[in-house]
Amino acid sequence: MTSTFATNYKQPMPIGGVNRVPLVTPGFWLIKLVAVTMGETAADFLAVNLGLGLASTTLLMTSILILALVWQFRQQRYVPTYYWIAVVLVSIVGTLITDNMTDALGIPLLTSAIGFTIALGATFALWFASERTLSIHEVFTFRREAFYWLAILLTFALGTASGDLIAEAFNVGFAATGILFGLIIASLALGYFAFGLDGIWAFWLCYIFTRPLGASFGDFLAQPPEFGGLGLGTTVTSIAFLAIIAGTIAVMSMRRTK
Repeated sequence: MTSTFATNYKQPMPIGGVNRVPLVTPGFWLIKLVAVTMGETAADFLAVNLGLGLASTTLLMTSILILALVWQFRQQRYVPTYYWIAVVLVSIVGTLITDNMTDALGIPLLTSAIGFTIALGATFALWFASERTLSIHEVFTFRREAFYWLAILLTFALGTASGDLIAEAFNVGFAATGILFGLIIASLALGYFAFGLDGIWAFWLCYIFTRPLGASFGDFLAQPPEFGGLGLGTTVTSIAFLAIIAGTIAVMSMRRTK
């Protein structure tokens, strides 16, 4: 099954430059899932536990994200430390965007989910119209990387809205929501490996759905039992996942230097 919107998902090297984003490996998905889990708990930790409030936390983390992306764009190639720091920060800011729309502006989660879906679709359409490809293996110009990070931000915001919609608004619960999205991701993987599902679309769909999977898992660990969680708290959960992220980045960086 092929698509005119995509190049070969298994393409190992970019054509025309040095790729600025990582290859998709099991390690990629591991750290991505951990990063989005931490993004959910860290946003709550900063806004609630530290008492910064939603608005101040959003301004603070957005400012830090902008600095991180400036540093990431300056690299001109994939450097694990800078790339994954940016992903963690995008995860936090994406969560905060949805939280602001829901809690501060009173926008229903269903409306947010639909809006982010339209915005993400428009981003992909503009990306393809401009570059004639959506390949994640050929992100070697400023414009392609800009489209890439915008798409990632929207996937986090959309994933947050979708996960909260099902877990809270539909009252499915954190654990059941995590299982649901885990099964969706498994079906996409099966479609790609066994039935020829287009690799680029499989990647982006999995990227979207790992957000609510990780967020549901993070909420399940952090939220108190009366809300369907294990009650570990956002502090313990955030620190634990931050340690996993730091360790994984260190391993990736050492492998690149060998």
